[in-house]
Amino acid sequence: MERAARAPRARRPRSVLALLTAALLAVPGITALSSAARAADADIATNGGFESGLTGWTCTAGTTVNSPVHTGTSALQATPAGSDNAQCAQTVTVQPDAQYTLTGYVRGSYVYLGANGTGTTDVSTWTQSAPDWQKLTTTFTTGAATTKVTIYTHGWYGTGTYYADDISLVGHGGSGTGQPPAAPTGLRATAVTSSSVALSWSAVTGATSYTVYRDGTKSQTVSGTSATVTGLSASTAYGFQVTATNAAGESAKSAVVTATTSAGSGGGSADLPTHALVGYLHASFANGSGYTRLADVPDSWDVIDLAFGEPTSPTSGDIRFNRCPVTECPNVENDADFKAAIKAKQAAGKKVLISIGGQNGQVQLTTTAARDTFVSSVSDIIDTYGLDGLDIDFEGHSLSLDTSDTDFRNPTTPAIVNLISALKTLKAKYGSKFVLSMAPETFFVQMGYQYYGTGKWGGQDPRCGAYLPVIHALRDDLTLLHVQDYNSGPIMGLDNQYHSMGGADFHIAMTDMLLTGFPVAGDPNNVFPPLRPDQVAIGMPASTNAGNGYVAPSEVTKTLDCLTKKTNCGSYATHGTWPALRGLMTWSVNWDRYSNWEFQKTFDAYFG
Repeated sequence: MERAARAPRARRPRSVLALLTAALLAVPGITALSSAARAADADIATNGGFESGLTGWTCTAGTTVNSPVHTGTSALQATPAGSDNAQCAQTVTVQPDAQYTLTGYVRGSYVYLGANGTGTTDVSTWTQSAPDWQKLTTTFTTGAATTKVTIYTHGWYGTGTYYADDISLVGHGGSGTGQPPAAPTGLRATAVTSSSVALSWSAVTGATSYTVYRDGTKSQTVSGTSATVTGLSASTAYGFQVTATNAAGESAKSAVVTATTSAGSGGGSADLPTHALVGYLHASFANGSGYTRLADVPDSWDVIDLAFGEPTSPTSGDIRFNRCPVTECPNVENDADFKAAIKAKQAAGKKVLISIGGQNGQVQLTTTAARDTFVSSVSDIIDTYGLDGLDIDFEGHSLSLDTSDTDFRNPTTPAIVNLISALKTLKAKYGSKFVLSMAPETFFVQMGYQYYGTGKWGGQDPRCGAYLPVIHALRDDLTLLHVQDYNSGPIMGLDNQYHSMGGADFHIAMTDMLLTGFPVAGDPNNVFPPLRPDQVAIGMPASTNAGNGYVAPSEVTKTLDCLTKKTNCGSYATHGTWPALRGLMTWSVNWDRYSNWEFQKTFDAYFG
């Protein structure tokens, strides 16, 4: 959060890809297949429609996307870079001396489709330019001793992103695997919690793995006949299906089984109202909005974050809360009145937190000594003022990932590991009623859908997505996450389109990502699980003076309608409906007062 508005940070544009090779070979001496041979032919490529992510494929650079697609809900997207042509390949079991037809649909420039290891003549086909989906086809005959063939698709160096979908290899499968397995039966939910559903199903003859789908989207692939889907929202209905896979391909999906998670109370709701209004109160400084006494904050505000506690130096971990001096804030209350106001707010059911960081408060817990100092100094502030908890508003260079730190589930960067440890210690010290909230910028959270840290080849901003390991590690302790949907550049949503500030669309897309979950850096095997809706509030600036990205009350209402009722949504299609969404956060209470309480009035009018 900022004391004054800042221009949006420039974002690195998404690069564009292209694809593959071509040659179509006729097989001499074969004019037609017998009817018996035709009956035995099958599509023996695994997951050719990429509906199961990259299962069955080995890719040097690639991910699955929901748009554009040729058929179904997914397609391959891959981008050549440097000396890498972004090849995706799979090895298929075939029969010797048999004819095969390789087909695929592609988009992009210089996109190739081919087969290696045929035992005769390896083949490929390509298109120089395919602005829309174009079918590529080639055929080959295997050699007398050939039992494995590698099929592939790739782009060309430096020509941009390409897409591929519905890749098939039609012919005889090897070792009796010419047909995909049957769809699984007997799917049932065996255990349900507030955040997980355990599933089991009957074994399928010939299956080598099974893929679990949640609401039509791939969740995980397992080798056995059971799985537990985690990261679910409480009191929410989910539809599950399972497919079976072998070397010949993926089966049809099973019948849908619906399971509703239990209510639960995890994550620390901390006695908040069903829908809460959160605001930052300038307590240590003044600006053009003027100083607002805590006692003068209206009762509509359920959580009041005192801004800010700041470190004595970026790496000290020593946090100090210095209240605004009289020379800067002539109407500031004395300490006794300030503490009395805190108690009065708490008696009325409100929560008062200390917010650490902000625009000027860079905090880097690079050592265990800084971690321990952070815990002790923050505890002193909480105890001195009798506060309800802590808000983490780390910005700038407070969180940054080391080059080798590539897995948000297992962070290794000291500043991040130490912060997680410090927050868990504070939560354990003060117990279940302790309120823990976070206010990251979009760059540190939703931008992680595209980029994470420095990336596989380096060169990316190491701060990108750096809040994800902290949020994930503390998701069971986290009361509220309210990402700052302002002072942001364009961010790609789950529809793979860029969304910009200034309207309901941006807030809907950014919040949908938190409540649906998303693959980190486009990796379908590395998914950031969704948060519960009661853990999420939407961060907005209170006025045009408060920050870039202000939206009018009508756009706030559209946002809430779409996310809680799935009405008034506009062009973005959400992945669910969340009536339990916790509420709204704003920077700031002071700026809202300056604007005649417009933000507060919008919240009150909507939630009553």
